[in-house]
Amino acid sequence: MNAHPPFRKVLDGIASREQMFRLFDHHKDDPHFDPLSGKPYAGEWFEIEAAGYHLMLALLPPLFQRTGMFGMSEYRAGNVTSVFFSITIRGRERWFHGFCNLTDRHSPDAMRAAIIAHETGAADSMTREEKLEAIWNATHPDFRGIAGDTDSNAWPEDCYGKRKIVIGDRGAAVFKLLDHLTDEEIDARMPAVLARRTRRGGSNNADPS
Repeated sequence: MNAHPPFRKVLDGIASREQMFRLFDHHKDDPHFDPLSGKPYAGEWFEIEAAGYHLMLALLPPLFQRTGMFGMSEYRAGNVTSVFFSITIRGRERWFHGFCNLTDRHSPDAMRAAIIAHETGAADSMTREEKLEAIWNATHPDFRGIAGDTDSNAWPEDCYGKRKIVIGDRGAAVFKLLDHLTDEEIDARMPAVLARRTRRGGSNNADPS
C-alpha cells in the first residue's frame, strides 16, 4: 500500500525568493519533525517565481531532470527532496516547488498531477488544512509559536507541541491553537486578504487584527 501523504498547498499566491527559502526550512522548529523520514515536509507544495525555478536549477547538478521538472540532489531529510516544476496551465507557464518522498518513485509525477488538478479547480478550492498551512506560513514568527508548559498560557497537556498564533485586537491579543481557528478567523487571515490589506496601507504580518 502507498503510504505517501496527501499533497498539500502551503502558500496562497506566488512565493517571493525570500518566502521560497523560508518555506524550504519552515518545519525546523516543529517538535514532530523527523529528520530520518522528512515528515512533515513530504507532500507540501507552493507556487514560485520563474527566477526562483531557474536559480535552483543552476545551484546544484540536479538529481534528475526531464521536460518541465527537476529534482534537487541535496535531500531535505530522509528520502524527501525538493522537486521543481514548470507547468503550462490554461496557456500560461507557471512554476512550482514541492517536497517529494522518493521512496515512491512516482511521487514527482503524482505531485505534478495534483498541482494541475488543484490549480484548474474552483478558485476557492483550498481545503481547511491547506488554508491553515498558508496562514501559518504567512504569520510573522513574533505572532506564532508552539504551545507548551514553558509559555505564559496554561495549556492543557494534550495541547503541548501544537502550533499557536496570536488572535484578537492589539489591546487584547491572545494565543490560540492554529487547529482551533474558526472558519471566520481563517477567512480573515488568509494570506491573499492580508496582501490586499498591505496594498491599502495595513500590516504585512498576520498579527492581531
